[in-house]
Amino acid sequence: MKLLLYKIKFALAIGLVICSHNPVQAESNRSTLIQNLRLRRQLNSPIFAAPKPPKGTGQPGRRDKAGSRGCDRGTNISSNVKKRFAALVPFYSKSELVYGVTSKPYPSLSFYIPYKSDIAYGEFVLEDEETENQQIYKVALTETPGIVNLQLSSGRVPLQIGKQQRWYFNIYCKDDNRIIANLEGDIKREQIKSALESQLETATPTEKIKLYGAKGFWFEALNNAIQVRRSNPRDTSLQKLLQEIGLKDVANEPIVDCCKLQKEE
Repeated sequence: MKLLLYKIKFALAIGLVICSHNPVQAESNRSTLIQNLRLRRQLNSPIFAAPKPPKGTGQPGRRDKAGSRGCDRGTNISSNVKKRFAALVPFYSKSELVYGVTSKPYPSLSFYIPYKSDIAYGEFVLEDEETENQQIYKVALTETPGIVNLQLSSGRVPLQIGKQQRWYFNIYCKDDNRIIANLEGDIKREQIKSALESQLETATPTEKIKLYGAKGFWFEALNNAIQVRRSNPRDTSLQKLLQEIGLKDVANEPIVDCCKLQKEE
């Protein structure tokens, strides 16, 4: 009798364990499923939310340009350049606006440069259209075509919050100083809100890509993606950003240590 009672109690105990375990297991499975769905949605969703173009600009830009003229030394640049000279900036097809937003007083702008230093050099110009003042930089190229980052000098006039400025990037032939390719667009500095600023303080470079991108700060999202690519070549953030703005053809190009901006007075 005691043995039978013991077996009954044991069976009830096992049943209680099973009954209490199943809901926990089910909840765990449900939580894992939700996390997987969120991760999949995050991977498939855009990481850059392009801001609305500024009103009343009406001035088209030029985001890419194929080399169409050669240098006098007999080297035909157009036959040697396989990819287009391109600014890594969003393009608004309806208005033909080349436009990006930054939060920095001295931002970095990135380009794909297919030209080599033996035949060409560059010139970057930042213009205040209201005052017609120009900051002009000479750009020494390298022997390796690729994605380059141009850091504006802190010794110059900073970008003002809420003000849109025009930039130009020209490529010249060394032999005769003729322009062989040119790009132009607009950049605007916007104030970061305190909530985003707090998030950025503790964010990793990978997290910063998404934080900046979600708020439309293109240049900071791109610069962090370039930084992450340098430390982890397998990371796909840079490719995804460039694909989202229609620059898939340069998304896998190498990042080149170039170019130091030299002031021109």
